Amino acid sequence: MTALPATSREWHLVARPHGWPAPTDFALREVPVEAPAEGRILVKNLHFSVDPYMRGRMNDVKSYVPPFKLDHPMDGGAVGVVVASNAEGFAEGDHVLHGLGWREYASVPAQHATKVDPELAPLSTYLGVLGMPGLTAYAGLFETASFKEGDAVFVSGAAGAVGSQVGQLAKLKGASRVIGSAGSDEKVKWLVEELGFDAAFNYKNGPVRDQLKEAAPDGIDVYFDNVGGDHLEAAISSLNVHGRAAICGMIAQYNETEPVPGPRNMALIIGKRLRLQGVLVGDHYGLQQKFTEEVGGLLRSGELKYRETLVEGIENGVDAFLGLLRGDNTGKMIVSTDR
Repeated sequence: MTALPATSREWHLVARPHGWPAPTDFALREVPVEAPAEGRILVKNLHFSVDPYMRGRMNDVKSYVPPFKLDHPMDGGAVGVVVASNAEGFAEGDHVLHGLGWREYASVPAQHATKVDPELAPLSTYLGVLGMPGLTAYAGLFETASFKEGDAVFVSGAAGAVGSQVGQLAKLKGASRVIGSAGSDEKVKWLVEELGFDAAFNYKNGPVRDQLKEAAPDGIDVYFDNVGGDHLEAAISSLNVHGRAAICGMIAQYNETEPVPGPRNMALIIGKRLRLQGVLVGDHYGLQQKFTEEVGGLLRSGELKYRETLVEGIENGVDAFLGLLRGDNTGKMIVSTDR
């Protein structure tokens, strides 16, 4: 049996942010490591995920997922290697996906861990393209937005983990046109030249509504929303009759301290008979096997591309999260905890 470390570092939320989170809202603390109790495994985390939804969990409000507790470790997706097991079906050396990230070592109930194979795909992909963001993209596009061949699709936040996958899947499934928005000219270039988007624009270069109309002169049939705000308003203007929107995220307003006005053109929903529907990945785990098989095949064939922004060191975990909120990442933002 591998000798266990005496301590593990983990990130705690110590104050609830008002507006943009600050480094002082978090603390990296050292805690004792104990052998796993019956039915649990001790996992050395190799990578953990930082995701936009985590900002909402820092507020003390009731939502679809409980808020983080103050002075407790935060959590989220992580992949690692089992270093001690007190549970049937798991052995030292197994690689697992679980929900206790933001820490170096995690004591995980065995029923909440899933074995993953690093030979089939790099471990980090189980947090991104083959993980929760990937399933969100797949379910949101095909189930929530009811995508069909020939649809014109607009994706906001298109250079992120979810958006980049939505655009590629739409293109691979026969979209007539795929348009993306992103926050830098470099990301726009990546979307068009490497991922195969038909058009993309930098939302900082001018009004989103005008840039979208130019990129989609014949309108759009599907909008996949990761941003909200002016992007949602622009999409409502450009959606064709019977258009559908999957509302996945609204990162533009996560750090606002005052109520954000809604789109000013919602009356168009009536005449165009639009459908705007929220998407939560937790409603779609029944698609997991189909998603893994299909997307895994597209990755192996090279038809689906992905990029990760990897931040080294658990001590840089909060910096990675704040960078994610600023849009510093291209593709999935992941923190490597190995030392």
